[in-house]
Amino acid sequence: MNLLPCVEIEPSSPDHTLPINSSVIWLHGLGADGHDFEPIVPELHLPEQMAVRFIFPHAPKIPVTINDGYIMPAWYDILEMDIDRKVDETQLLHSVASVQALIDREIERGIDSRNIVIAGFSQGGAVGIHAALTYPKPLAGLLALSTYFATVDSIDLHPANRQLPIQIFHGTNDPVVQEIHGQNSVKYLTAMGFKPGYEAFPMEHAVCMEEINAISEWLQAILN
Repeated sequence: MNLLPCVEIEPSSPDHTLPINSSVIWLHGLGADGHDFEPIVPELHLPEQMAVRFIFPHAPKIPVTINDGYIMPAWYDILEMDIDRKVDETQLLHSVASVQALIDREIERGIDSRNIVIAGFSQGGAVGIHAALTYPKPLAGLLALSTYFATVDSIDLHPANRQLPIQIFHGTNDPVVQEIHGQNSVKYLTAMGFKPGYEAFPMEHAVCMEEINAISEWLQAILN
């Protein structure tokens, strides 16, 4: 499988001698690209000694049904915009395989799987949830931002990540992916035996500074 093109941000230190300890693979939302969350990295203010590599893959450009077939970056086609969000699951699973190939590459580059975080916003979060919960080696954590559990009825969980730390953030005023989707994700994951954290912020389909600070605290807690 050809690897997805990515934006990569290597950790920086004054003497450039710190080895990379961890990786965060962060998936953007519909219509965006890998540069979308790039500016957040310095805003996280992670300690230099954490030495985290950030990887922001670009989704392929495909026609999207709910946008009148317009071709745009997307992890999968969205067929109907309703509470259950009917999606092209075949395409979603193809994107999952592409993300898991990036995890494999990080392991090949010397990062322990238990130091790899999967993060995703909106559509990228739906892919991230499936990719993390089905990966055959234990990961550090799953960060789900303003997203939904698209494959809850079909996912085949892998035992390696049954204890995976999961954090979900959502906007209380989100008009695109309503907060009920985030709340339902908590319900579904809890029923599966996970213990997801959940926090909502007074924002729309976006990120805010309070959320960025909370993401930083969570990453520092699980990548210590």
